[in-house]
Amino acid sequence: MPRAQPIKAARGVRDILPATIPLWRQAEQGAADVARRFGYQEIATPIIEQLELIQRVGEDTDAVAKELYRLDKRGSQELALRPEATAGVVRAYFEGGLNQGPQPSRLYLIGPMFRHDKPQKGRYRQFFQFNVEVIGGASSGFDAEVIELALGWLNEVGVQDLRLELNSIGDGKCRPAYLGRLTEYYRPLKSSLHADSQLRLERNPLRLLDSKVAQDQPFKAGAPKITDYLCDECAAHWAAVRRLLDAAGIEYQHNPYLVRGLDYYTRTVFEFYPGGASGQQDALASGGRYDGLAEAEGWPSTPGVGFAGGLDRVVELIAAKGDQAAVKPAADVLVLPDGDFAVEAAEVARICRSVRSTAVDYEPKSLAAKMRSANKLGVKFVVLLTPEDAARRSARVRDMASGEQTELEWVELPTRLA
Repeated sequence: MPRAQPIKAARGVRDILPATIPLWRQAEQGAADVARRFGYQEIATPIIEQLELIQRVGEDTDAVAKELYRLDKRGSQELALRPEATAGVVRAYFEGGLNQGPQPSRLYLIGPMFRHDKPQKGRYRQFFQFNVEVIGGASSGFDAEVIELALGWLNEVGVQDLRLELNSIGDGKCRPAYLGRLTEYYRPLKSSLHADSQLRLERNPLRLLDSKVAQDQPFKAGAPKITDYLCDECAAHWAAVRRLLDAAGIEYQHNPYLVRGLDYYTRTVFEFYPGGASGQQDALASGGRYDGLAEAEGWPSTPGVGFAGGLDRVVELIAAKGDQAAVKPAADVLVLPDGDFAVEAAEVARICRSVRSTAVDYEPKSLAAKMRSANKLGVKFVVLLTPEDAARRSARVRDMASGEQTELEWVELPTRLA
């Protein structure tokens, strides 16, 4: 029989190997630390949601229309892998009774999302996000708070050179008039637009400003600005957000053509980019206000604001800087039995584990070969065990940095290794 080809990872996903895990922990721990400093609590929602939940909040978006991973129907429910976290967090807020407690609820989530997008550098079909949500708060102060939190996280993990783009996209009161003007502007240009944008012109013209297709870009500059059409309430909210950011010393650029790719956003929208980046694909954290999301899901109308930060891109930036914490060895101590006596070696390892992480090299190799492996692994100590040592319940501990070697009884090992 011919040998079968090795089975590799699915297209568009990748493994996170041990050498890279410390960078992920750095990004995740920084996210959790900053969120807790701002008074946020962690929440974990399923990666599987009802298809209807996802469709209600973005049926006309690429994340749902083109990129959604639908599961085979089993029983009465149609399910899909979550393409983003906010819809599920809002569902959990109501379903779990958080709406009955003190308001607003400040929540954060770290986990994987799924989109069947075209794989490219920095973009994967399974990707990871840090999500922050404030549900039940309408004040502009919450908008500024989540922006400050996003900036704090990026700075915490060493990403300093950033550009913040900011806009307001109004609400259900003032947006219809603007959409009318936007449609008037784009209709004569319809034949020059990408096919997807031609459809959006009729169904959701605001999404024209979110187009990432090169042929659509030249037309944005002449489009009417939504901030020129804000109602009094939205204008006051927009001014308050900018005033709060100014007071916090947070620099931003007003991008009048910035909108978000999901339909549930209202008023404030924002994106953080690394300095010098220009494409929308380079955004490190994006978000805004979503006062209409709860109602779209069938719950009582409830305001909300938040953001999603891309862990994949942030980890790449940390790695590129080269100043991350050194990768720690898998174990501090390696027990090296010089012969076939696994029972004794395992017992020694259990004793050592009371104070330090410990592994055993059980392979039938020479002691010299095992020492070479210990050097490559970067362990702090090796515990050398010969048959004579095992018979006396003693061992020799070598400090790999100094080369100092000490013979000890097994019961003395924890004191030496501590």
